[in-house]
Amino acid sequence: MTTMTDRMGALGRAELTLLVRNRYALFVALGMPLLMVGFMRSSLDQVGLEKTGMSALEASLSGGIVMALLLVVYLNLVSAYVARREELVLKRLRTGEASDREILAGTALPAAVLAVAQCALMVAAGTAFLDVRAPQRPDLLVLGTVLGVVLLTGLAAATAGFTRTVESAQITTMPLFVVTSIGSGLFLPLEVFPEKVASVCELLPLTGVMTLVRAGWLGGGDAGELAGAAATALVWIAVSVFAVRRWFRWEPRR
Repeated sequence: MTTMTDRMGALGRAELTLLVRNRYALFVALGMPLLMVGFMRSSLDQVGLEKTGMSALEASLSGGIVMALLLVVYLNLVSAYVARREELVLKRLRTGEASDREILAGTALPAAVLAVAQCALMVAAGTAFLDVRAPQRPDLLVLGTVLGVVLLTGLAAATAGFTRTVESAQITTMPLFVVTSIGSGLFLPLEVFPEKVASVCELLPLTGVMTLVRAGWLGGGDAGELAGAAATALVWIAVSVFAVRRWFRWEPRR
């Protein structure tokens, strides 16, 4: 009898093969995060960051970590889940030993590993070559990254439940992508927003993750703020799990 690790490993290897063969998905996973960091850097040059305590480069690189998670995990996985569902792969997998949780996690494994590797590379390159301060709280940086991967995997599966085709995934993923990019502090730190706007943005799905990542790399944030950020991320993870159980589809939409 195969173990859970064996089953997830096999699913992950199969999904990695499909990812490598899909040039568009591979470009989104490898090239888009770097392009977005460059765009964020040029945009932040036009914004006064004096009261945030960080430079434009530090803001763009720390925001780039969550952007990499958003692009590599969320955007890729919505398309992957929809494609496997419409091709009846998910239906066939459910007839085997793998549980539903293992199927979803195994499908997400390559994207998650690739996203974490890109985040680690971004931190290493920024610290070694771009004169960005070394991570001040590595534990918070790791926690934020892990919570981000788990949350975006859940949100990807939930979004897939409302997505009819792989082509329409470009539309159904857009609301979360746009709202998160603007309101969760990826492009602009929340400190530059009016206080009331910032208070609303703090409740968005990835704001807690962004707060932990930025505090882990650049420092700052008191214990209450960091605990609130972690709690926000955990609440959204619980919401995403509920949404997946309620609305995820294992067979093609008709």
